[in-house]
Amino acid sequence: MFGKLFGRDADRPVADPYALPVPRRQRGGTYRLRALGDTRVLAVVEAADAGDWEAVKAALTPFDPGRDLEVLGEIVELDGVQDWIARAVEEDKEHRATALLVSGTRHIHWGWEARTAARAADVTREQWRVFHERLEIAEDQLLEAAELRPEWVAPWRQLLTSGRGMSLGTAVNETRRDAALRRDPLNLQVHLAWLSQLQPRWGGEPGEALAFAEDAFARAPQGHRLGCVLPMAYIEEWVEAGRGDHLETDEIRARLREAADHSILHPAYAWPLGWQHDFHIFAMALFLAGERHTVRRVLRTLDGAYTEWPWTYFAEPEKQFARCHRRA
Repeated sequence: MFGKLFGRDADRPVADPYALPVPRRQRGGTYRLRALGDTRVLAVVEAADAGDWEAVKAALTPFDPGRDLEVLGEIVELDGVQDWIARAVEEDKEHRATALLVSGTRHIHWGWEARTAARAADVTREQWRVFHERLEIAEDQLLEAAELRPEWVAPWRQLLTSGRGMSLGTAVNETRRDAALRRDPLNLQVHLAWLSQLQPRWGGEPGEALAFAEDAFARAPQGHRLGCVLPMAYIEEWVEAGRGDHLETDEIRARLREAADHSILHPAYAWPLGWQHDFHIFAMALFLAGERHTVRRVLRTLDGAYTEWPWTYFAEPEKQFARCHRRA
């Protein structure tokens, strides 16, 4: 009763019948989140890991692969998907669009694995060749998926990433962004992809990405996950600045508190599948800004669940999150 009176219930998601049991925690109370913490997503992941296309399709029944981008992300991060999905693309005419979407998105991830996260000047000629070869396959497959299922947002969101990697230019990428946003104007992943496009390391102007994030945040309804675009913009600013204390200002701390209260900490927040990723974006931004109160609320809700993104900007992402978790 007192929790409801004082609003503490807003800090926790409603009991989820599909929630995976929390595994044994590591020292410090953290654990790696698997399959978005959802039993249905785990069934998809296990089927994909086994290379069983029929089981993948059956497990995908509760989802829309063209719109549930977080579920798609869990599939395409698995090593070896590219080895069996090609057969599904060729043989499964009824589900060809889904197979193309999975294959195309996997080829983007596979391409970046070949390129690595090294600076462009440090990528070898052979790495560039493999990178572009895989992205070209992704482009063809995703464009066909978009043609087969014109209502889907996922192909256009993924084409933003391949377009950036292949340096297709502003006009092409803006067209793809607009196509995605026509299908889902408030889609967080689309906004985050465009935020990356606007970074100076990808040809954007300093301050351009933050201005885009502020505009998107101003359009976000209360309790909507689109509010995460603002803390992610600050994280990107921190990366570009190359200074550890870049976000440690009273103004930024206040802006991040406002953004959290407007989005993930608002009573209207819907706890979508993959909500932990939203909370991690805020956790990292608040941590970098040296904000102590709101970050505790965010981390208390995560209860030790760890996702790599966006902590991969650190050399040892899991250790950095554990350090943040301990300090809070």
